[in-house]
Amino acid sequence: MNPDRALVEAALTNAPGAFERLVREHQGLCWHIIYRIVHHREDAEDLCQETFLRVHRYLHQYRFESALNTWIGQIAYSVALRYMERRRLPLITDTEEMTDISVVENVGDGVDIEAVCMNTEILGHAHDAIGRLPPLQRTLMTLYHVEGLSIADVSRITGLAGGTIKSYLFRARFKLRATLSALLGENQ
Repeated sequence: MNPDRALVEAALTNAPGAFERLVREHQGLCWHIIYRIVHHREDAEDLCQETFLRVHRYLHQYRFESALNTWIGQIAYSVALRYMERRRLPLITDTEEMTDISVVENVGDGVDIEAVCMNTEILGHAHDAIGRLPPLQRTLMTLYHVEGLSIADVSRITGLAGGTIKSYLFRARFKLRATLSALLGENQ
């Protein structure tokens, strides 16, 4: 039996510890999505809790059409977007509007940011630089490079087209490269 199906069925029948296990297995993804968007620890904690309350309330509607982590990721993303909308905070800056997606349509999906930043100091600078990106770029970088989700899974979570995601990732990596080059005194 599919592990997601077994866990969901156990949680739906109120098996002891099943929902807690579901939360434990998916809280990292939930945290990454929400924190990268809202960038405020206490609010992110509250929003993660809200996400799992929604998961608990609507778990009976999960239809196994996607992986459980993708479904939970969609809920977390939706909760974080509503937070940003209520506070009228932008997900992207005006200069980040998507104007030419075709330029990055064929960006490869195999870039491993952490492998590029093997040095701990450089990795610390990379995480700081990611933290300074606009919320949407931070989130996409985290989902793709930290969580290791495919472009298709990131698309299912965010509702963005694959080409749009690739474009945002391209721009975010370009900014990171420039920031890290400036910090390390290297030519771009």
